[in-house]
Amino acid sequence: MSRLLKIFLPILILAIGFGAFRLLVATKPEKASPTVQERVWRVEVTPVELLEAAPQLELYGRVETPDLLRATASASAWVTEVLVQDGDFVAEGTLLLRLDERDFAPRIDQVQAEIADLQAQIASEKNRFETDRLALAQEQRLLELAQDAVARQQRLKTQQVGAEQALDDAKRTEAQQQLTVTSREMSIADHPSRLRGLEARLASAEARLAELRLELERATVRAPYDGILTSVEVTEGDQVTKGETLLRLYATDSLEIRARIPAPYQGELIEAVKQDRRLVASATIGAESLPLRFDRLAGEAEPSGVDALFHLAGDPTLVRLGQLLTVHLERPMREAVVEVPFRAVYGGDRLYVVKDGRMQGVDVESLGTRIGADGEERLLVRSDQLAAGDALVTTHMPNAIEGLRVAIVGSEPPDVAATGAVTGAVTGAREAGGH
Repeated sequence: MSRLLKIFLPILILAIGFGAFRLLVATKPEKASPTVQERVWRVEVTPVELLEAAPQLELYGRVETPDLLRATASASAWVTEVLVQDGDFVAEGTLLLRLDERDFAPRIDQVQAEIADLQAQIASEKNRFETDRLALAQEQRLLELAQDAVARQQRLKTQQVGAEQALDDAKRTEAQQQLTVTSREMSIADHPSRLRGLEARLASAEARLAELRLELERATVRAPYDGILTSVEVTEGDQVTKGETLLRLYATDSLEIRARIPAPYQGELIEAVKQDRRLVASATIGAESLPLRFDRLAGEAEPSGVDALFHLAGDPTLVRLGQLLTVHLERPMREAVVEVPFRAVYGGDRLYVVKDGRMQGVDVESLGTRIGADGEERLLVRSDQLAAGDALVTTHMPNAIEGLRVAIVGSEPPDVAATGAVTGAVTGAREAGGH
């Protein structure tokens, strides 16, 4: 008996232990399987609105002017007065700078004296001509008398009553008188040449006097038009030479902006010019918008495009020569375009709209930019896949892909609440399994 007990007792204990193990396994709580929940991204949207608008082409321009005045010294002189500084705005006729007038007076006096001398010589020449003309008549009369004396002596010699010496003296007197008449006639004939020579010298002296007086007049430098000074090269007490630069000035009403039109838009602009369409543009200067008016195209083009020149239609004192500006050029009107913020654009030609709670990509054609009424720059695009009222995603998503599940900010779609309930159930099951 004891032997059988020793054999069956361990087997019984093992059977009881195995049964208890099976009971524990059968009665332990079941752990719920985790459910994978798709993440929902919250985005902002704006309804698509189809517009008729003119895209703007953003250009970079430089302020230039064809009327840059370089005032130079009219003669060598000292600077006695400088009344302006670099950057000053001056009105037409404003006194800018003055040279010492005493540096001009001696040369003017010298030429005036030369003119007075030449005028006296001309008057003397005229008097001499009148004297020669009167004297010629008397000398011609004396020549006739000398000729009569020679003829008389020849008759007396023929009659053998006259002396040979008397005839020779008469001929000598005739020859001398003939020489006097010829000299007087030559002097009268040379009178026009001598007079023209003196008059030419007088005209030259008068021209020099006019030049010196003009130099004296230009010793006082005044603004020829309303303008802005770009530089003042001298100061009071400087000695300058003729032709040396004193200051630089440009006209405010001649300012223009030169901007490069990119090659892809060059044909569009040229066609607009041919059709005489009015092209409007504006430049941004801080918070100010300066209106511009298209004036002309540059005479030369480059492979990258052609330069357009715009005239300032606004206040020219807001800009300075050489300043770089951002120019927005109005392009021709386009229909069925959509104005979108830059943050809604991916890769320059793709947008996303929300349909059935998921993002759907739309390929678009970029037409240019436009400054809105709020001052924000937006992109104008066009696509046949966009319809009025579509929910355009304006939140920039780094992981934006086709079919990404999203929820619109400000709305509570039913699937968001369900997602919260499922998440709560999974969390409760996990906590129960832990106990």
